[in-house]
Amino acid sequence: MTRLIALGLALFSLTACETTKGAGRDITRAGSAISGAAQNVQDSF
Repeated sequence: MTRLIALGLALFSLTACETTKGAGRDITRAGSAISGAAQNVQDSF
C-alpha cells in the first residue's frame, strides 16, 4: 500500500512539473506578444 501511495505521489509530481513548465512557456510567449504589441504602438507614434 505504501508503494502504491509513493508511486502515485511521484507520478503526480512529474505531472505537476510538466504543467508548470508548460505554463511558464505560455507566460513567456504572452509576455513576448505584449512586448511586441507595445513596440508596434510606440513605433506608430
